[in-house]
Amino acid sequence: MTEDQEALDLAADWADISQGLRKDLGQQLHSQWIRPIQVGSFCKETGTLDLFLPTEFSANWVADRFADRLSLAWKIARSEVRNVRIQVHPGRRQLPEVTLNGHDGFGRGAANDGALEAAGAHAAGTIGDAGFTASVGLDPSLTFAAFVTGTANVLAFNAAERMAKVETPQFSPLYLKAATGQGKTHLLHAIGHSYLQAHPRARIFYCSAERFMVEFVSALRQNEMIEFKARLRGFDLLLVDDIQFIIGKASAQEELLYTIDALLAEGKRLVFAADRAPQALDGVEQRLLSRLSMGLVADIQPADIELRRSILESKLARFAPLEVPGDVIEFLARTINRNVRELVGGLNKLIAYAQLTGQEVSLQLAEEQLTDILSANRKRITIDEIQRTVCQFYRVDRSEMSSKRRARAVVRPRQVAMYLAKVLTPRSYPEIGRKFGGRDHSTVIHAVRLIEDLRKRDADMDGDVRSLLRQLES
Repeated sequence: MTEDQEALDLAADWADISQGLRKDLGQQLHSQWIRPIQVGSFCKETGTLDLFLPTEFSANWVADRFADRLSLAWKIARSEVRNVRIQVHPGRRQLPEVTLNGHDGFGRGAANDGALEAAGAHAAGTIGDAGFTASVGLDPSLTFAAFVTGTANVLAFNAAERMAKVETPQFSPLYLKAATGQGKTHLLHAIGHSYLQAHPRARIFYCSAERFMVEFVSALRQNEMIEFKARLRGFDLLLVDDIQFIIGKASAQEELLYTIDALLAEGKRLVFAADRAPQALDGVEQRLLSRLSMGLVADIQPADIELRRSILESKLARFAPLEVPGDVIEFLARTINRNVRELVGGLNKLIAYAQLTGQEVSLQLAEEQLTDILSANRKRITIDEIQRTVCQFYRVDRSEMSSKRRARAVVRPRQVAMYLAKVLTPRSYPEIGRKFGGRDHSTVIHAVRLIEDLRKRDADMDGDVRSLLRQLES
């Protein structure tokens, strides 16, 4: 077969595969990530097919999220394809690199956010013909040392560390429960790294439940179930992320159940992660639910403002010598409160924008460039709610917020309420003034600046404001 004919056949196969992916993924995802893919050369000796994308970012993104789908689709279309390699097109100009001390500008550094769900696990490698046995697939940045702890996640962190130690853990399996972006994927990778340090010759299986399903279906179609089971049960440490996606897959559930029993019988270690408790997994067989919850179920609660602040401060070293003002860190920690991934992603986006445009990082820049993230996270707090909370805190009558009295016991709570109204709501100074008995905007400006200054000099005032912020944002 000539090279031209081979290229035509590959293009025809890709047209069919691309059309199938468009039906599975939808028009928007397909247009953004799948359509730009160009089919490269195919090496018959190694069974490796190259797929190219125009930028490093798009190549990493597609490799992270669609590598398994692409590999399985090509193996079905062409049995001789054993490896699919996703990379940047060699003839395309790459975007300028953002220097973040060894990390790129798109959130792939060490963070409690799972680094965009373990980005890079396959980006630099290939999807081997041995499936998940080709590579451990652990992100090198996701370690225990890079995980910031607080009251919200200390139980899960300590349990994860115990699972990775040389000594046999008191519980197995470990089940990590956390909402999206709170750090469960980070802990899975950290367990893998630490376990490998303690057991250099250990065999580790890390994957998502979706990837487990892809490998299971592939083995089933190719009549390789015996090999699949042998590989799966030969691991010393089993790490499965997003176990909720195995819901409703009866045959895969049964295989996972038998695998868990086999590994536990041999004293192997198992760790699962999901966005809900085992008992909340609808459509999962009762026997499997029993195995998942028989060890330790460790919750990771949403990060409070202290933990969010600590996480941001821990990332600042990556951006040296670029300076990030303290008021920006405080603003991000207070405002982006849905999950840690968005928090760190917001910081990364802000830093990347500042570096690429040559601007200084400022509160104004943060408000301008993070509009989408901020609006999605910002709780709609009203001035009425602020006044009510402040009055309860300082034990003053609600009517004092609008009164003309100038006694210190009344004025200071009123000024704190004005400050909080400016910090927590999008209202302008004149609008805030009207809610406080029709006061002039200059009075509100004076109150805001005074409380800002007092917070820096007076620990008691800073403590009062922090306490009120926690009440209002909870």
